[in-house]
Amino acid sequence: MYNYIFGPVASRRFGLSLGIDLSPAQKSCNFDCLYCELEPAKTVDRIETPPSVAAIVAEVKRSLEEYPDIDVITITANGEPTLYPDLDRLVDALNEIKGDKKLLILSNASRIADPEVQKVLRKIDIVKLSLDCATPACFKKIDRPLKSIDVETIISGLEAFRKICDKALILEILVVAGINDKPEEMEALKKALDRIRPDRVDLGTIDRPPAYDVKGVSTQKLEELSRYLGHHPISIMHKEKPQKRVDFTREEILATLARRPQSEADVAYLFSEKARKKLEVLLHEGRVKKKNIAGVTFYIPA
Repeated sequence: MYNYIFGPVASRRFGLSLGIDLSPAQKSCNFDCLYCELEPAKTVDRIETPPSVAAIVAEVKRSLEEYPDIDVITITANGEPTLYPDLDRLVDALNEIKGDKKLLILSNASRIADPEVQKVLRKIDIVKLSLDCATPACFKKIDRPLKSIDVETIISGLEAFRKICDKALILEILVVAGINDKPEEMEALKKALDRIRPDRVDLGTIDRPPAYDVKGVSTQKLEELSRYLGHHPISIMHKEKPQKRVDFTREEILATLARRPQSEADVAYLFSEKARKKLEVLLHEGRVKKKNIAGVTFYIPA
């Protein structure tokens, strides 16, 4: 029986993950996102009853003995993990015992402008941060943050963190129908992504019952929106199969990859069998290469 550990759970992007919940007693978050799978709750700036580092580490050690084949140890919370007051000490302790496992954190990026938070996060192997909107009105509507938090400070903080982060930096954009699924919102996000230069962008939508009455969008819509985000490695969470796969020519494949790298999931979703064979030939010829970014393999121009 564990108080702070959950899983392992299978992640399509990170492999087998062992989770650490830093706020098991209640939701503790400085956002109240429309799409959150947790019940609505008042926004807060601290975790009221945080577990001790010693108690967490003891459970992680026991879990690693029970589940030796996990790929990542994921720091998360019923809310925002960077609100945990002893995060620096916890990260140091986990790095000492993790062995060959990767350390991952899932955060809403709300505190990324704080140099002390940046110092902690740069010690983590994979840092995954949310950025659903880049305009103030959209940000407030979807993420419903504490009044003291503004999106430009977050973007500037992400830009500063990128300069000192030599590990994997992933941004997640979660699309909500009728709010951030508009071209102008994606164009604003592209400008932010160009400033931040993340290693990967995960583009997804609602796939669990949300806290509020909002809806997700189709995979086709995610594909359309991805075209506004520029030449960044974008991993799309495909929810359904396409009506028809595309029989790209060699030139079209190269042009597509030049516009945006395609993940293996993208290729499986969109490319016809003939197009996939052409892609493999281009790979063999050295005109295309594969690149693994934090567990997701992309095809990119050589």
